[in-house]
Amino acid sequence: MILITGVGGFAGRHLAALCAERGVEVAGLGRGPRPDLPALSSYERIDLADAAAVRAAIARLRPERVVHLAAQASVARSWEAPAEVISSNVTSSLNLLEALRLETPEAITLVACSGEEYGRPQSLPVDESHPLGPRNPYATSKTMVDVLAGSYVEMHGMRVLRARAFNHAGPGQSDTYVVAKFAREIAEAEAAEPADGRAVILTGDVAVRRDFCDVRDVARAYLLAMEQAESGVFNVCSGRAIPVSDILSGLAAHSPLELERRTDPSRLRDNEVMEIRGSHERLTEVTGWRPEIDLADTLRDTLDWWRERVAAGVLR
Repeated sequence: MILITGVGGFAGRHLAALCAERGVEVAGLGRGPRPDLPALSSYERIDLADAAAVRAAIARLRPERVVHLAAQASVARSWEAPAEVISSNVTSSLNLLEALRLETPEAITLVACSGEEYGRPQSLPVDESHPLGPRNPYATSKTMVDVLAGSYVEMHGMRVLRARAFNHAGPGQSDTYVVAKFAREIAEAEAAEPADGRAVILTGDVAVRRDFCDVRDVARAYLLAMEQAESGVFNVCSGRAIPVSDILSGLAAHSPLELERRTDPSRLRDNEVMEIRGSHERLTEVTGWRPEIDLADTLRDTLDWWRERVAAGVLR
């Protein structure tokens, strides 16, 4: 049985669906109501900040494998409430690792970390030996979680993998992220049926290049890593840097509207890092994983998902 924290979130839902396809039993932990996921055999609604509750849940479930996805993941939110985001992400991770140490130390655990931890690249592509240099509170929290997870390997001999996932996108993603943000705006513009067949999309600097993977490829990487890898750190990324302008034009290719891009000065960032891309060579060497889903398919599926949300009037 595999236990997924944050199973109702973006990556969690896709990972649960993949497990169901492969006949893997899935249990979930989360703060919200039970998500509508047929793959779930059980779900416990708990606050991961409650150490006693987390330990009791682990003692009852006794999972063989654990994927820790639960986190406050918004960079923007982390600037607004740095203490809350750092405390929440670190405390929940510590409570889970400690519960596993005490109740099921033999469990294989994967902790979702972030490519944001590397900060401004000193060289490209960024591999796992690159120094960590977080540049926002969210990245700082993930760096702390990363180090914490590694310490449980060194101090207690637990099998813990740290997956540093770079940007991932796909159906089901919140519009606080660039691909989903554009997709929602296009879907809403289509629903409005403008008489001239045009829509304006506001952007920041579209020359910025980022490393994007499909979330379904990321879910597959997590499972493969847990099946084949020993403890260690693994980048989960495409290895390609895609300009944000290509994201917008790629979405536009799936829309009947003619899109006009306008720069919104409020969305421009000082000291922007213009290019980030990672290396997944270590993960590929150990597991054979490579990204399989073409970016065009990711963009189409994301746009279709937002069209369904807009049509249903469910935008949160």
